[in-house]
Amino acid sequence: MTPSPINDASSSWEQGGPERLYVITGGRGAAGRRADLDLVTLVVARAAARPEMQPEHASILRMCHYPLSMAEISAYLKLPFSVVAILVSDLLAESSVEVRAAVRTAGIPDPELLKAVMYGLQKL
Repeated sequence: MTPSPINDASSSWEQGGPERLYVITGGRGAAGRRADLDLVTLVVARAAARPEMQPEHASILRMCHYPLSMAEISAYLKLPFSVVAILVSDLLAESSVEVRAAVRTAGIPDPELLKAVMYGLQKL
């Protein structure tokens, strides 16, 4: 017995097929999203979810009371990074979220250098 096209489309929708992703993003592609969002960009909610919001937008606001990386949001929502970047850009445009670059360990000075500076300042 061959599976019907209706069952195939419904399982594709539930598994995050291209149709579902198209609807979630409103057909927008990666070209419209912000270039400064990457996997380690931290997202923090600055507004509460509203009933009229798209479910994915509301989920992002509910989960981001504490800073979460774009990669974590993508994993929790089970959506590709490109889709999450579009959704976060929407929320950013309406000032519902704030994004922050992650702290890079290469930019943090050596702890021994900081101690030497602290001791030097104490001796003044």
